[in-house]
Amino acid sequence: MKVFKTIAWVLLFAFVGIQFFPTDRNQKKAVYVSDFMRVNNVPPRVQNKIEVSCYDCHSNNTEYPWYNRVQPVAWFLEDHIKDGKAELNFNEWDEYSDRRKNSKLRSIISQIEDDEMPLDSYTFVHRGAKFSESEKKEIVKYMTQLKNKL
Repeated sequence: MKVFKTIAWVLLFAFVGIQFFPTDRNQKKAVYVSDFMRVNNVPPRVQNKIEVSCYDCHSNNTEYPWYNRVQPVAWFLEDHIKDGKAELNFNEWDEYSDRRKNSKLRSIISQIEDDEMPLDSYTFVHRGAKFSESEKKEIVKYMTQLKNKL
């Protein structure tokens, strides 16, 4: 029993200790002239759904949940957001070349059709981010039209 208590105390101290290592926050309130929504004529329903479902991980401004203040969850979220922004950043859309935009649009379409995005781990907590079948069709149709214009 003494070994169990010792392990419990060590784990508690470690948990408390890691709370003092902050993470970088992805929160920039700037309005970007290169933002996907500003440079494209996005229908309001599509715009709203993309912002709710995609922008937390794929923009420069994340709406953080309350549990982002608790380590090691904050580290996981920080890493996830950095990876998402590296793959696609909607705030920097107009800075991409037409070739890269085309590639990103193909990827967006494919991942939405295959239910790869938004991630299950995200929609588990953010229920409003999950796409209905009609929303998927509407977004895919819009992205396909945009891709065909390039």
